[in-house]
Amino acid sequence: MGKPGIDFPGLGTGLAILRNGKLLLYRRMKAPEAGYWNIVGGKVEHMEPAETAARREAEEETGLSVGNIALLCATEQIIADDNQHWISLIYATEEFSGEPRLAEPDKLSDFGWFGPGDLPSPLSAFTKAAIAHLCDTEFF
Repeated sequence: MGKPGIDFPGLGTGLAILRNGKLLLYRRMKAPEAGYWNIVGGKVEHMEPAETAARREAEEETGLSVGNIALLCATEQIIADDNQHWISLIYATEEFSGEPRLAEPDKLSDFGWFGPGDLPSPLSAFTKAAIAHLCDTEFF
């Protein structure tokens, strides 16, 4: 059957979580783009709506309870260094409760809130795409 993103293009999703003009980013520990700062997200499961997957992945990774989310953009990433190909639907929200934490320390190593002028490096391709679209909104 093969693995999504490796043997055939995978469908992913991400959620840009914002508070007071700052974006929540986590540092990835696994491919694609291990060591890069990323919005939260992951793979869309078979028969799972992408919006549901974005909320599920965000809650699993951050420990937050996420409210309404809105579609921000679609992005395609071909990450040659990791031999991965993903098409992702990226969402955004300012509606959540709780404080973020490292809920999946086997996948993510650090996190923080970052404004447009103090973004960490390196940023993942998915995050760069999200930020480009966020800059066109009132969020960021």
